[in-house]
Amino acid sequence: MAIRQMSLCAFLLRHGHHVAAWRHPDTDLAAPPFAVYRALVQKAERAALDAVFFADSVALTGAPSLEPVTLLSALAAVTERIGLIATATTTYNEPYHVARLFASLDSISNGRAGWNLVTSDNAAEAANFGRDRHVEHGQRYARAHEFYQVVDGLWNSWEEGAFANDKAAGKLLDPAHVRKLDHQGEHFRVAGPLNVPPSPQGRPLVVQAGSSEPGRALAAATADVVFTAQPSLAAAQAFYRDMKERVTRHGRAPDSLRITPGIFAVVGRTEGEAQDKFAALQELIEPQAGLALLGRMIGNFDLSGYPLDGPLPALPETADGQRSRQHLLTQLAQGENLTIRQLYERIAGGRGHLTVVGTAAQVADQMQLWFENEAADGFNLMPPTLPGGLDDLLELVVPELQRRGLFRKAYDSTTLRGHLKL
Repeated sequence: MAIRQMSLCAFLLRHGHHVAAWRHPDTDLAAPPFAVYRALVQKAERAALDAVFFADSVALTGAPSLEPVTLLSALAAVTERIGLIATATTTYNEPYHVARLFASLDSISNGRAGWNLVTSDNAAEAANFGRDRHVEHGQRYARAHEFYQVVDGLWNSWEEGAFANDKAAGKLLDPAHVRKLDHQGEHFRVAGPLNVPPSPQGRPLVVQAGSSEPGRALAAATADVVFTAQPSLAAAQAFYRDMKERVTRHGRAPDSLRITPGIFAVVGRTEGEAQDKFAALQELIEPQAGLALLGRMIGNFDLSGYPLDGPLPALPETADGQRSRQHLLTQLAQGENLTIRQLYERIAGGRGHLTVVGTAAQVADQMQLWFENEAADGFNLMPPTLPGGLDDLLELVVPELQRRGLFRKAYDSTTLRGHLKL
């Protein structure tokens, strides 16, 4: 019987996950982005990570960023095994575009692509698409459900035998084995079929990152992997068990869904070194940047009119932001009686995810605890800075997990689905 092992993905932001990472003395602000990412992803591949993941926003909300599918297509050419996961919103895209983009990336990478299906929660995106305000939460998820149905149908355009490849008969495709979609729904009308052939893994992986009630429902019905923010073991266990039960109700096996919480880890060779690294980053937080981060993450609210050293005000339920993250941060502030300043300092790195500051063994202890106690099937690694924060994870934490038999030492598959045993 095979030993159960973790899934590990590296979640890469331009300078790192800490809001002040760009101010770190070791951060090279002039380095060409692709050269930086190429080096990082090749390191992650040498460590046999399942995948790298790039989030996306279709508005300027921090450091400028590259369009992720374009970036991953280039990275596919300089890697061989590691999975390549990118975000594409269902709010400001069309299903045929997304189906074609990710099917193309999957073909280019020989079966290593994954689509992180999200509904946009950043209010700044609306004005870039001719809207005065962002799309309401319920409407976003109704559109997302149908969006997935269309993409799923398009990815299933090709039956076995569709590619005749018969030169003598002059027959390239067999129309009898090509499925025309003819979708007619509330939000979309799409004829199909898709004009991109399938890859060695058949179709891209689907990732979902919402933890609200509509997000959980969508993930249970559609996702192969869930990225989630869970700050404690108890919260992670409750989420894990709920999602496994939902998957079962959809007629799916529990292991058909991998649940991978984010972990923001600051790693040192001693605990004191790790604490010093973290303290140095915290000292670089600009109040304006911390406040902007908190306001966006707690539901797109402007908190600039409230005293930084006063309590978090009572806020209405967000209509256009992340409700699950708003609930998480409000509970954190109330449960620990945090001021606005203390709250943005608390989330400046982990943004509500599990945060660990310590040695490789201490970080691995927390990961093993969650993995072995129905809280996680693996983790989305969130390096505080780049490249140093990722180097610490790959050179210190991953080998510790390998020594414990919790993570592989080499790939045994060529596709992303194969890495995840899906």
